[in-house]
Amino acid sequence: MQEFGFDNSKGLEIGIYTLGDHLPNPNDGSRVSAKERVQEFIRYAQAAEQAGLDYFGLGESHQEYFASQAHAVILGAIAQATSTMRIGSSSTIISTSDPVRVYENFSTLDLISDGRIELVAGRASRVGLFELLGYDLRDYEELYEEKLELLLQINREESVTWSGQFRAPLNDAEVIPRPTEDRLRIWRAVGGAPGSAVQAGLAGVPMVMAHLGGTTSIFSRTVDAYRQAAEHAGYDAATLPIATAGFFHVAETSQKALQNTYRHINEGMMRINGQGMPKQLFAQNVDPASIANMGSAQEVIEKLLHQYEVFGHQRYIGQIDFGGMPFAEVMKQIDVLGEEILPAIRKYTGEPAPAQQSQESDGQEENN
Repeated sequence: MQEFGFDNSKGLEIGIYTLGDHLPNPNDGSRVSAKERVQEFIRYAQAAEQAGLDYFGLGESHQEYFASQAHAVILGAIAQATSTMRIGSSSTIISTSDPVRVYENFSTLDLISDGRIELVAGRASRVGLFELLGYDLRDYEELYEEKLELLLQINREESVTWSGQFRAPLNDAEVIPRPTEDRLRIWRAVGGAPGSAVQAGLAGVPMVMAHLGGTTSIFSRTVDAYRQAAEHAGYDAATLPIATAGFFHVAETSQKALQNTYRHINEGMMRINGQGMPKQLFAQNVDPASIANMGSAQEVIEKLLHQYEVFGHQRYIGQIDFGGMPFAEVMKQIDVLGEEILPAIRKYTGEPAPAQQSQESDGQEENN
């Protein structure tokens, strides 16, 4: 995975992300100001870096109850407030953006961050931005595929000649600045359905597989479809990173984890999508077979290790902040990740240090 900057010796990377929502706390109706909310995003990233996490992502949305419409601007502030952790989008809505401007923005962010920026190209699960930004929702799929294709071409080529349906042609266009290294790390967001994963595999693009729930075994089909498509297209699937992204919450017990999060997630989804999360369905998130990493610390560690065994992926990013979750609770979750979850995951998924390998080898020789 060196082409994409992954250190296999670390094992499974652990990060966090926020969608950038700006929702009231359903328990008391309180809501911080937009200014405070943006500052919270920056402080989450700083805390994540201090906790030793590998990645912080911020989403983009253009509707009521969000504060991250200009997510690239906020990521610029985060780049200045951090120094080692990789940062980027949890989803940049490429469908309703000009790929040239997106590339210019993220290349500049890469220079500001000294090569730490990443970009996750998403479709938009909340579609109000199509009308707001002047696009036809009926072109949903075509817009995404065409614009992602152009973004990837810009990433590969310093001089771009291109033509398509939704944008003026480019003729030997030089898109600058260029990033710190040869290319940006660009991922394709996949909602879990195999069809989008196949498209990612055929293009040889790293995949971020997001999920609201379901079993690990079901999502293994999406991972298999991605790798099979990549091999079919002539890529070495073993060199293409996969990340998973979904709900994370640790509490003393699994029932406490559900109690802490259900009302936030249900009422948040009701306000944003007009449809909440059925309580019985949400309760399945603490089942050992569930891909949602919710429960006690030990239960979550066991889930993550099982997912790593099934998927063989390179990164997990947890959504720990949604639906007016109090700032103090989010910071507590970051502490738990750094103090309890991350050390266990690295212990069991990372390669032993050379000295440790030597000691193990010597011990085996003595036993023989």
